[in-house]
Amino acid sequence: MERGKFITIIAELLLIFAARSLNVNNVIIPALDAGTWVISDRFTDSSRAYQGGGRGIPMETIDVLADWVHGDAWPDLTILLDAPVEIGMERAGDRSVPDRFEQERHDFFERVRECYLQLASNEPSRFVIIDTTRSLDEVKADIATLAEQLLLDVSH
Repeated sequence: MERGKFITIIAELLLIFAARSLNVNNVIIPALDAGTWVISDRFTDSSRAYQGGGRGIPMETIDVLADWVHGDAWPDLTILLDAPVEIGMERAGDRSVPDRFEQERHDFFERVRECYLQLASNEPSRFVIIDTTRSLDEVKADIATLAEQLLLDVSH
């Protein structure tokens, strides 16, 4: 690798948590304090899956950073959009030029997926797994039903 261009896995993790710290402190916490719902497409479970499961960084290291960066500000609900690795890689390749993660090998994504599924298994009350091998309309319908249920639960 060219000097100055290589990002180590620890640097990657720290950069992600630095960005998360800014997001949590400047956007998420103020919104929650104002009574606003927050929807995010990535949070610490992604770091657990990609940097922990995929890159092999110990979960204890990730959890220390998570505690430091956002403490008990964890999602009430995590929607895991799940598909076999082959399908995910094909879809990612169809939408854009591969990014840093999308350039990884198949076994990396198998570890990432397995980690996500294990996280969901460990916290079934927080995770909802949606099978995305089905049609886009079916997946959208599942998400809409989930959102409607959340709104009903909040209103009661």
